[in-house]
Amino acid sequence: MKENKHLKHILVLNFAVFCISTSGVLGRYIALPPEQTIFFRAVLAVVFIYLFCKYKGYSLKIQAKQDLKIILLCGFFFGVHWVTYFYALKLSSVAIGMLSIYTYPVITSFLEPLILKSPFQKFHLALGALVLIGVYFLVPELNFDNQHFIAVLVGITSAFFYALRNILMKPKVAIYNGSVLMLYQLFVIVTLMSPLLFFADFPQVKSQLLPIAFLALITTTVGHTLLLMSFKHFSATTASIMSSVQPIYGILMGMLFLNEFPAIHTLIGGALILTAVVIESIRTVKTSKKVTT
Repeated sequence: MKENKHLKHILVLNFAVFCISTSGVLGRYIALPPEQTIFFRAVLAVVFIYLFCKYKGYSLKIQAKQDLKIILLCGFFFGVHWVTYFYALKLSSVAIGMLSIYTYPVITSFLEPLILKSPFQKFHLALGALVLIGVYFLVPELNFDNQHFIAVLVGITSAFFYALRNILMKPKVAIYNGSVLMLYQLFVIVTLMSPLLFFADFPQVKSQLLPIAFLALITTTVGHTLLLMSFKHFSATTASIMSSVQPIYGILMGMLFLNEFPAIHTLIGGALILTAVVIESIRTVKTSKKVTT
């Protein structure tokens, strides 16, 4: 029974990743500056998640002031991650933009033991290295005049803030509901980015409202909430490595909807990343079996 539950947790995590992977295509498709896309995405997501929390009867109260400070700080980190990620997409392609942020499992494997004082697992470093090698195959020439190379650097910056946010949020997921935590973080993003209302081109925003709403509902409300809730069942590092299948989903969507076909080296990199995901998924199942026997 516990083994079946663990398999269910893996499937839920992968569904969350699939939802989040729509961000690559939408980030390239939406014809707005990245910061405006993120602002209106967050505004709509706040509405969706608030209504969901009220419907489910979740308490919106954060018990400890220290918890609230960390959650709000994570909201800032999350906002930086989103904006830099969308800039990476705008500067390159779905493949390069999405895969550049997948240095974050490696960053997570280094930061998690330092921040949470958890045991350091060398196996995670090995899988993180495999992901990094996969990303290496997707990186263009190391040249600051190359826009795609700049996109990778911006993506790595996004990865750092994403890893930091995920690690700090993990202890809070055990205390508070994932949707409530997302609501607070989105509120921070909306508050900090609200001055953008003075510069928004509202006719243009109106023309992009449907894809932004999809981004807010499916990518954010469903995807990120489920991913955050998965931290109850996996370490942040494990969830990070398993969710590395996200670029594969994203690249396939880019091929289907944007006619962006990756080169051979992109496929090699994607295969290495997917290998790391499969290895980690099998390892967590085996670990679960040992614990329950």
